[in-house]
Amino acid sequence: MQLLFNFIFLLFVPFAHIHVEGELGQRLQQNFNRLEESKYQPQNVFLTMQQSGDWPGDTEGRTILALTLDAQATGRTPRYLDEIIGLLPSHMNEKGYMGPVFPHFAHEQQLSGNGWMLRGLCEYYLWKPSPAVLSHIRHISRNLFLPHKGRYARYPISPDERRQDTGAESGSTVGQLDGWQLSSDIGCVFIGMDGLIQAYGILHDEDLRPVIDEMVGRFLQIDLVGIKAQTHATLTALRGLLRLADLTGRQALAREAEQRFLLYVRNGMTENFENYNWFNRFDTWTEPCAIVDSYMLAMQLWQHTHKEQYLQWAEKIYYNALCRTQRHNGGFGLDNCPGRAAGTAELRVHAPEAHWCCTMRGGEGLARAAQYTVRQEGRRVWISTLRPLKAQLPLEGQATLGLRVATAYPMDTTCSIVITQADGGSPIDLHLPCHPWMERPTVMLNGREIKVKRRQGFLRIRHAFQAGDSLAYRFSQRLYWDGTQNATNTLPRQRRAFYGPLMLQLDGTTVTSPLPHDARLEKTGSQAFGIIGTSLRLTPVYHMMSPHLWQKQQQGHPILFDTEE
Repeated sequence: MQLLFNFIFLLFVPFAHIHVEGELGQRLQQNFNRLEESKYQPQNVFLTMQQSGDWPGDTEGRTILALTLDAQATGRTPRYLDEIIGLLPSHMNEKGYMGPVFPHFAHEQQLSGNGWMLRGLCEYYLWKPSPAVLSHIRHISRNLFLPHKGRYARYPISPDERRQDTGAESGSTVGQLDGWQLSSDIGCVFIGMDGLIQAYGILHDEDLRPVIDEMVGRFLQIDLVGIKAQTHATLTALRGLLRLADLTGRQALAREAEQRFLLYVRNGMTENFENYNWFNRFDTWTEPCAIVDSYMLAMQLWQHTHKEQYLQWAEKIYYNALCRTQRHNGGFGLDNCPGRAAGTAELRVHAPEAHWCCTMRGGEGLARAAQYTVRQEGRRVWISTLRPLKAQLPLEGQATLGLRVATAYPMDTTCSIVITQADGGSPIDLHLPCHPWMERPTVMLNGREIKVKRRQGFLRIRHAFQAGDSLAYRFSQRLYWDGTQNATNTLPRQRRAFYGPLMLQLDGTTVTSPLPHDARLEKTGSQAFGIIGTSLRLTPVYHMMSPHLWQKQQQGHPILFDTEE
């Protein structure tokens, strides 16, 4: 069982074999810097029940998770992580988990917060195996999650049982029902489920299996839209389903996850690929925690299904949502939800930084973006998205495939790949991404154009590479209009503008009348665009972190364009 778990998840290249550079490398370093500031240092990161807002273990667990993954993605040693790990026993209760012991009810937010603690400790243990950390994982799993066996099947899931009109940026407890202390973040108990499933994969504790099955069974019974479940909790639960599918071979769970992800795309994703905080509550705000989950799910579902649509969603989520919400200090903040409910077509900042949760989860998102850049199955290699990187990929025996990728995609439409190490033996299948917006692609091998075929979103190059071989990949990137994401919260006449995967926003002016149906877009500069026949200028929603751009973001920019009916 453990062998299956490791095989599936290691199809994406381990952190040690890849080093990203360029804008993603910069984002990782900035997030790492933010997570080593005072707020996340050992003397401040441990919170009382009151300080955490009734989320015991949440801040601490997410911080451990982010530092663990940021460290592996950058190769940089965290200054405070080991000290935080060492202080855990002095901040846990007598049963070895975070928060008070509640003998008579299950505290939904406590299970969620300790789920993040499990995730952080599991990732740390997989990186640096430690008997003490393994003991923490065991105590949380057995002493907090196991005793509530039987309660999970009674978790309130009827819309009539849940308050759907409450909740702030950080959720809160909203009353007790049927042995549960419930949260305004409806469904957040299933965040704990994901942590418990990862713990099960490490502990091999079969006593946990019936508890996991009970939680999974209850989750699958939920009408997510009807109950207006929190999208972040839902997406985390879906990652748990995929994790359990890979761990046990129950691929029916992967299909269940896929169905619910598609439900999220239709009912929970905003116009720039962020999220509504709850299903069908369109007048709320977005949350990078959910954006991270949606990005990870899209990439993992691509791995499971090979459907190129998931890669396309992942590209657009990364550039227009994840990168958009990273602030100039390296942290992550919240945006509004443009559309009918909000009464605006403008994308605006809702909260400068969600330092209590999203800044840490952003670390996981960026680290996974680095890891997900390359996928390998033996001598088959996929560069899933074009990013500057160096990779050392083990082949059979003692052989290694070394790659160096240079590109400024998606602003530029060229990519150079140099083979720095190869055995020159059997051919290697190298796959380069070729999305629908990447038109007229050409590939040169050592200066000579080669024929390539597009299949499932990739160009396949089969060659017995040798050190020094070079590939030049070029294409044209399409400017295009697209329809809206959520039909309920937008109007049929509204459209969105794109350059490749990059969504475009209006820059500096307002639209006083609808655009003609045949309005055409044009590229006027490296990051500048226009609508032909008008004075309207557009720029990408995507940005690199800078105080200047931060000021412009807060002003709000339309991303929905009315057209003539």
